[in-house]
Amino acid sequence: MKIKAIHHVAILTDDYQKSKMFYTEVLGFTVVAETYREERRSYKLDLAINGHYQVELFSFPEFKERQSFPEAKGLRHLAFAVDNIEEAVNELIVKKVNVQGIRTDELTNKRFCFFYDPNGQPLELYEL
Repeated sequence: MKIKAIHHVAILTDDYQKSKMFYTEVLGFTVVAETYREERRSYKLDLAINGHYQVELFSFPEFKERQSFPEAKGLRHLAFAVDNIEEAVNELIVKKVNVQGIRTDELTNKRFCFFYDPNGQPLELYEL
C-alpha cells in the first residue's frame, strides 16, 4: 500500500448552518458540493482548502457528544498550515473567534495556537 496523502477529514455538527458559516465565511473554505440526504435527514458539505477538497461537514440529528475534551479517543484536533500566524490569529479575532495564545512547539520551534469551531472541535493554526 502506498498512501499518497490524506484525502479528507469529516466533521460532525449539531448546528449545520452555524458550522457552514464558520468554515466558509470565517475560515474561507470554498464549497465543492452540498447535498441534503432526506433518508438520513442529514447534510453533507464538501469543502476545499486552497482548491483541494479536504473537509466534509456532516449534520446528523442523532449525534453524540464527545466523551471527554480534548483527550477523547479519535481525532484530537485538526491543524491548518499558515504562513504568518499573527495575521491568521488577527483575522480570527476580527471575526469574533476566541483564539488561545500563540505558543512555540518545543520539538520543531514552530509557532501554533488553538481555537474551536462552533461544535467545540479543537482546531489549530500551525505556522510553516
